[in-house]
Amino acid sequence: MAKKLSWGLVAILSIFIGLYPGLFLTGNQKAGILNIKPESLFSNPFWLISFYTHITLGGLALLTGWLQFSQKVRAASIVLHRTLGKIYVISVLVSAVAGINIAFYATGGWPTALGFMSLGITWFYTTLQAYRSIRQGNILAHGNWMIYSYACTFAAVTLRLWMPLLVPLFGSFMTAYTVVAWWCWLPNLAVAHFLTRQPKSMVKIR
Repeated sequence: MAKKLSWGLVAILSIFIGLYPGLFLTGNQKAGILNIKPESLFSNPFWLISFYTHITLGGLALLTGWLQFSQKVRAASIVLHRTLGKIYVISVLVSAVAGINIAFYATGGWPTALGFMSLGITWFYTTLQAYRSIRQGNILAHGNWMIYSYACTFAAVTLRLWMPLLVPLFGSFMTAYTVVAWWCWLPNLAVAHFLTRQPKSMVKIR
């Protein structure tokens, strides 16, 4: 029961944050973190293309990725599972590269930029390894790498959960944002490491 409730919460948060990019796609250039971005960025085509590519495909990865762990989806239609998997992999690989690009413009300077760049590289690598594993027929490795990959994808959620806690803790938005550039994904990977070390019967989603 606890596992089902936890996974239900993951699904709800993934859907909610996965749809969040729609707020930016409506033309609202001053939503969320964009409120503190310099005006010059909004006339930079490289940043604009990278930003909208990152949030759009990152949102799509959130929306499709959690379904890949469902045994019911796989049992109902392996074709659907594979189709969603292809959408997820392509979305992540492109979004990760775009995320690395916009990290160069991260608020807070190099400490923040390095955090988000490291996330993008890790996200890209774990997803590519998940794809390579299934192409080689290694289902166990594929499942483990997918757990790591989605832990990185879920950083979009955990970032938004941590920020309201870190800002009052540090008393500064900038300090909190620098910390969350690392903290939004490193603990996620620790959880992924724990899950991949458990008996498979304990981590299956039903």
